[in-house]
Amino acid sequence: MSCEHLVCAQCAHPVIEGRCALCRANRERMHHHGFAGLSPALIVLLLVVLLFASLALKHLSGL
Repeated sequence: MSCEHLVCAQCAHPVIEGRCALCRANRERMHHHGFAGLSPALIVLLLVVLLFASLALKHLSGL
């Protein structure tokens, strides 16, 4: 969800403008990204790559 079209209940201005403390807090919360600043999609991709790498290592070691 984007804050571009949301209107603040406190100041009745678009949240994206951040005119009041509530707007700024909600804008910051909505724009917060996942672990270490990475997007959730990138985290999932890294986990899938790690899974395939561990399976390949297991296959190559013969365990």
